[in-house]
Amino acid sequence: MKNNYLLLLLLSLFGQIAVAQTKQEPMTKFEQTKGAETVTYEEGIAYLQKLATQFATIQLQSIGTTDIGKPLHLAIFSLDKDFKPESLKRKGRNVFMINNAIHPGEPDGVDASLMLFRDLATQPKLQAMAKNTVFIMVPFFNVGGALNRSSYSRVNQNGPKAYGFRGNSRNLNLNRDFIKLDAQNTHTFVDIFQRWNPDIYIENHVSNGADYQHVLTYLATQADKLGGVLGSYLRKQMIPDLKKTMKANNWDIIPYVNVYGNRTPNQFGIPQFFDSPRYSSGYTTLFHSLGFINETHMLKPFKQRVNATYDFMVSMVKHLHENGAKIKIMRAATASKVTQQKNFTIGWQRDKTKFEKITFKGYTPQMIPSKFTGQKRLFYDRNKPVTQQIKYYNVFNPTLTVKAPKAYIISQAWNDVVTLLKKNGVVVKQLTKDQQVKVDAYYITDYKSFSQPFEGHYVHYNTKVKIKRQTVRFYKNDYVVFVNQSSNRYIIETLEPQATDSFFSWNFFDTILQQKEGFSSYVFEDIAEKLLRENADLRKRFEIKRKESKAFRESAYQQLNFIYQNSLYYEKEHMRYPVFRFEGTQSLEVK
Repeated sequence: MKNNYLLLLLLSLFGQIAVAQTKQEPMTKFEQTKGAETVTYEEGIAYLQKLATQFATIQLQSIGTTDIGKPLHLAIFSLDKDFKPESLKRKGRNVFMINNAIHPGEPDGVDASLMLFRDLATQPKLQAMAKNTVFIMVPFFNVGGALNRSSYSRVNQNGPKAYGFRGNSRNLNLNRDFIKLDAQNTHTFVDIFQRWNPDIYIENHVSNGADYQHVLTYLATQADKLGGVLGSYLRKQMIPDLKKTMKANNWDIIPYVNVYGNRTPNQFGIPQFFDSPRYSSGYTTLFHSLGFINETHMLKPFKQRVNATYDFMVSMVKHLHENGAKIKIMRAATASKVTQQKNFTIGWQRDKTKFEKITFKGYTPQMIPSKFTGQKRLFYDRNKPVTQQIKYYNVFNPTLTVKAPKAYIISQAWNDVVTLLKKNGVVVKQLTKDQQVKVDAYYITDYKSFSQPFEGHYVHYNTKVKIKRQTVRFYKNDYVVFVNQSSNRYIIETLEPQATDSFFSWNFFDTILQQKEGFSSYVFEDIAEKLLRENADLRKRFEIKRKESKAFRESAYQQLNFIYQNSLYYEKEHMRYPVFRFEGTQSLEVK
């Protein structure tokens, strides 16, 4: 009897232990290895599946596809147990979006986000701050890069033991893809972003650059570019509040240390990073979302970096809890105002005369002899920490502003461009019949291009244009994009050819740059002589050109080409940008 009693007691104790263990918060691989390792792609997805099974407030969705053929996963935390953005918006919930592993060699956000979602599901204190917010999180944006795992590609980085690779399975840097959408990953991301329309967007990275004491730096989108009430709020309230909360958790955070080579922040200060729309935070700004890029410091231990990333995201949870209703009102007002906005800035330049002073905790930089090259090398002496006031150049001035047309008209021949417009929430109409329309046509008069490929493109820049008023024949089903939408900023940034990340800049319209017809000199000589004889204005301009330019006088081809390009024989489509600005009062019959 005594032995049976002891056996029953032991079984009871084991049962209690087993029940207690099932109630324990599931530990992440990061926690299990005491901050030495990050999860693999398979481990990360399995962990989220386990959370989704254990907690009714978490759902893991498989959405779309990626370049490597696997789906993009989206984890959702909702205290309402409602995982549909349409109904959550009707309830007035804020949306907080987190994106991880766009560069999988920088995995800090993956592990921090796994812990955050678990803690949202288990900790009453966090849940109290999350009652009006739904959280959506992409654990691995760059799936192909996450699967390409090693311990060597991040030579400057202090842990973890192994990690993914920067390029995706097509060797694309996905944080340059948000306008051009070369990757299937980015197509799926845009579907998620446009459906959920997040109020706050955070993307987690690890920095390259100088050495300093700060564990985490942040890259907020440009307040000047965001503009209006949102830009002012970002600069004057949101960033100071986040810095204060992080300071209370013993993290001194500063803007992203944007320096390269031997330029040290100690001496030169920090210029704000220009996040044009190719970057995620520049893209989200076009849709009035408040975007942040976290950049933990590569030389800090992995454990410290992940903890700082976690605390920054929790600081954002707190800020959204306290200010979420206000942010929703400001975003709605901005979206409404932009539908009526007349002028849009598409060119910016950093103001080198304006800055604010920030406290920088660095190390003393020195130029010392290299033991390897025999030349001078930059060295940060960690035995000589320094705290100093440095300049932060965060003011950008407009360099090019365009007036929005009533509409843009695009031939159906450019369907790939229209597909991207629609994917990004742009309402596109179509002509119901063939129609002659008076429009303003851009002609590309000059542009520069990269001499080496950049993310699969020879990007154009410094584009110059001239405008000609023309009557152009359009056809049934050609596209019309009215500039009266909340997505106006995206429309302007992509369709105005001089914009930094326009579709023209990314080579979508390069066929217009090639002349398809020409002349044979021995035939055109007689025609050119006749044209000069019959056209006094052309003859006058030709003589002026000959007088002004010796090279022109000495080149028979240049002289013949001048006459050719100023004649009816020259093709009107050459260098004519195929997106036309409609300003007129005539009726466009559209469906």
